[in-house]
Amino acid sequence: MVYYVYLIKTLDGFLNKSYVGFTNNIEKRLNKHNSNLGARSTRGYKWEVIYKKRFYSKNKALSFEYKLKKDKNERLRILNDFKKKKP
Repeated sequence: MVYYVYLIKTLDGFLNKSYVGFTNNIEKRLNKHNSNLGARSTRGYKWEVIYKKRFYSKNKALSFEYKLKKDKNERLRILNDFKKKKP
């Protein structure tokens, strides 16, 4: 099975927030976040995926998710890279 660690950010017009998560189905998980059925901290906002990384081991995915959640500098780097790519 394939697992993903993802970084989502709020759409323009919402408070600037980001969230790191883990799933095996990114589209379904994003729909849950956008339907207020995701994590409590994501409720009330609309989200877009700006980063995802694929893993074939659940343990490796969970380990990477933990590291990315704690590494604010890496999250900022990903967010800034996304802003540069956006027109």
